[in-house]
Amino acid sequence: MKSPNSLLQELLQTVPNLNSQVYFKASLTALSHAMEDLLLLGTDKPLVISNFQQERFYRQENRRYQRIAQFTDQIYVLAAPESDFATTSSAYEVIPLDPEDDLAQEWHLIIVGTEYAACIVCQEFASQVDGVSLDETRQFKGIWSFDYKVSTTAAQLLLDKILFYRPELTEKVESTKLQYGLTNKKLSQISSSQSSQIDAKLFTERLVTYLQSSLYKQIKAYRTITQKERNERLINAITTTIRNSLKPEEIFQVTVQELGKIFRNCRCLLYRYNNENETITPIEYEWVSIGVSSLKGQIWSLANHPLFQEVLASEQTIAIADTTQDLGIKTNPYLSTQLAQWQIKSCLIVPICYQENCLGILELHHCGTSAHIWSESERGLVEAIANQVAAAFIQGEAYNNLESLNQQLAALERSQSNLIAIVGHELRTPLSTILVCLESLANEPDMSPDYQQSMLEIALTDLERMRLLIQDFLTLSRLEGGWMRWQLEPISLETTLDLVISSLKEPSSSKTLPQILLQIPQDLPLVQVDGEGLTEVLAKLLDNACKFTNPDGKITICAKVFNPEISSSPQNQSNLKQMLEVIIKDTGRGIEANQLEAIFERFYQEENFLRRTIGGTGLGLAICRQIIQQLGGNIWAVSAGKNKGSELHFTLAIA
Repeated sequence: MKSPNSLLQELLQTVPNLNSQVYFKASLTALSHAMEDLLLLGTDKPLVISNFQQERFYRQENRRYQRIAQFTDQIYVLAAPESDFATTSSAYEVIPLDPEDDLAQEWHLIIVGTEYAACIVCQEFASQVDGVSLDETRQFKGIWSFDYKVSTTAAQLLLDKILFYRPELTEKVESTKLQYGLTNKKLSQISSSQSSQIDAKLFTERLVTYLQSSLYKQIKAYRTITQKERNERLINAITTTIRNSLKPEEIFQVTVQELGKIFRNCRCLLYRYNNENETITPIEYEWVSIGVSSLKGQIWSLANHPLFQEVLASEQTIAIADTTQDLGIKTNPYLSTQLAQWQIKSCLIVPICYQENCLGILELHHCGTSAHIWSESERGLVEAIANQVAAAFIQGEAYNNLESLNQQLAALERSQSNLIAIVGHELRTPLSTILVCLESLANEPDMSPDYQQSMLEIALTDLERMRLLIQDFLTLSRLEGGWMRWQLEPISLETTLDLVISSLKEPSSSKTLPQILLQIPQDLPLVQVDGEGLTEVLAKLLDNACKFTNPDGKITICAKVFNPEISSSPQNQSNLKQMLEVIIKDTGRGIEANQLEAIFERFYQEENFLRRTIGGTGLGLAICRQIIQQLGGNIWAVSAGKNKGSELHFTLAIA
């Protein structure tokens, strides 16, 4: 049901002397919060009507309105529903708008009490161009006022619109009008000179606080964007050099110069290194800040020191914040002397690797008087550059095979793009939530204990999400590196399935799951597997099926014993032992025929990254394939096509 009229237009027609202004979202947010604070800190029990446009904006302020509901029972909240807003049970009335209605494009906050009245009535006319990244630049045109007559007129008009959507509230709305003098007769008696009695100092202080907070967030976001732009420019400059030159020497020199300029009091080194070849050559590629002594021409290699060799052999970055306090370095007097001689207070050692082969080392030396703690962004930047430089090493070695070289560079670039885009998004989202929660706790000392507890719970939930993401990366790294140690034993598939399904259906989970059916024979034999590995595979496959299946869909789990030598499946012909085949079927979105193998690749995403609707890093199926193959089985996918469901098959050895 759609209401054709805009509240702003009706108010401007009813009160013709009003002049509309243009506001950014940040300004309206600050105004709204300052006006609400007058209510929270006062003794009045006013009428509050708020239009959030979309349900997601209301969700951001839900807890604030729960607090407001403790002061007054006359609250009306409007929004275009996106989930269960229309059926929300709360301490106030919710009014779902038609998304095409003019009201869904407007921002309203109207407060009418005995001590004061205030209103914001604005209509959005310039939305962000790429989603939430430019949310603060949304623009609105309208009015805000403490004029008593304007505010009460706006309240009467909006209450009438509420009845259009929810006529069953007629009795309550009429009672509200009588209580706050919003009838036509009462409104006509209000003098144009009548003003609201507000605490101007309090309102001004709150408004300035919220505006400063918004400005601080914008400055912080701008700094982050500037840093990312600088890093991307650096990576692009090195990438361009790699593509335009077949001379590794030129590429290496550009790398140390551009990278060294990013850091203060820095020495940047790049040299070839192979842990199987102990031959050390003098340093050729170096950049130093003013006042920092040069190591060029010296025989130097931290990578060759026994303290670091084992870590670098596993392709891990070494970051030491203070070389004078590091316990490992303090136990090596010769190394300590070397570092002190060249004024190295902090150091970052990044291996340059390609296909599990260490080709060289990037070293950064901080030579200031104080220690330098290497941030994750700094480490990520140098590691990304190391990935690019690795291509230059290969380019030099494959000088006579340009076609092969170009294919390798393209594969490396795609892998890096997926990693930066997907991982950056999946880590940034929970980090942003945690940051907001912690900033709120730090900046609002008067926050209620319940609200503090809620903020902590939100932060902990997103912290757990980050832990699971990082755990996936570590698990895949250990699997691909061959570091997993399996404890094979007879395991019941049915028991393991019960545990995994129970964890999916935990009461703490807010997800609505599709129907999960077990079609497992009662006489199913035990399988010879690692219990944790099998649990990991089942959990990821079922979670994946739930992600891509609507809540009204169905997931079926089957199992059967078969002999590979007589099976029609081509997947397991080399293994003649009797095997158990497990099949997980879903009625979800399905898989295109040309993607049935690609879904098991690292960082695979079915949708374009910027348009995808399902979160995740694309590592789940890659981890499952690694585990199943290392347990002696195989895994593959079957699907009739898009929107026709899919089947994930995997085999396990019978005990």
